[in-house]
Amino acid sequence: MQERKAASFGGGLALLLWLAAWAAAIFYVVQAAKLGQLQPPPVGEIGRDVAFAIVAFIAGSVLLKGVIVIQPNDARVLQFFGKYAGTVKDTGLRWVNPLTSKRSVSLKARNFETQTIKVNDIDGNPIEIAAVITWRVADTYKALFDIEDFGSYVQKQSEAAIRNLATHYPYDTHTEGTMSLRGATDKVAAHLEEEINKRILPAGVEIVDARIAHLAYAQEIAQAMLQRQQAGAIIAARTLIVEGAVSMVEMALAQLSARNIVELDAERKAAMVSNLLVVLCGERGTQPVVNTGTLY
Repeated sequence: MQERKAASFGGGLALLLWLAAWAAAIFYVVQAAKLGQLQPPPVGEIGRDVAFAIVAFIAGSVLLKGVIVIQPNDARVLQFFGKYAGTVKDTGLRWVNPLTSKRSVSLKARNFETQTIKVNDIDGNPIEIAAVITWRVADTYKALFDIEDFGSYVQKQSEAAIRNLATHYPYDTHTEGTMSLRGATDKVAAHLEEEINKRILPAGVEIVDARIAHLAYAQEIAQAMLQRQQAGAIIAARTLIVEGAVSMVEMALAQLSARNIVELDAERKAAMVSNLLVVLCGERGTQPVVNTGTLY
């Protein structure tokens, strides 16, 4: 069974009828009091006015019981003697069957941050992960009648989805084209949102957004993984420097040969390449040695 719309009407007319009924009840009470002062009092007429007053008061009370006020992004779930009678989402002053019980359900977006979970990634490395989940109620019937506590249900299923997500990706990767938790945040967030939506479907809830809020290696391997990351960064930087240096040496030799500035044999070219690579790849500035003699 799914959510359906309940019958409701504008509450303004119901309020006017309620005021009229209670005004009539007050009028008949006053009339009965006036008749009671007569000698001898007309018992029949007094009884009639009292009966009219009671009926008018009860009618007004029943009308008032059916008047509800619904705020924006709010809903009322109606039950008629335990049976689901529908959901009212129309905002403003509404009037519904006064014999139904009414439960308020907020349709506003809500968010929470999951607990930090310790789990192994696809490479077996222990990591700590947490996420911020934004959600809202989409089906009031499922939220209230299919699940005991839909708020707690969303939190538990979100944590289970995060555990499952972490086992499908590495924390970090240096392989091109491989997704990782740290490198492909948008795609991982989309996967997490899809995973949670599948799990909470019975609760009538939809996920608006899901983002990883905390991601780190577990404490027992954090230092070792930090050194590994630093080593990887150094290797990547060195690779880029060497590639650039080789290109610059190649360009220098090509221009010297094209412009006929100087002719170098293989031994001198090797010496020049060695010197240029030392200059370009060294971590510190080099001190040049000027040769004032002949080339040989």
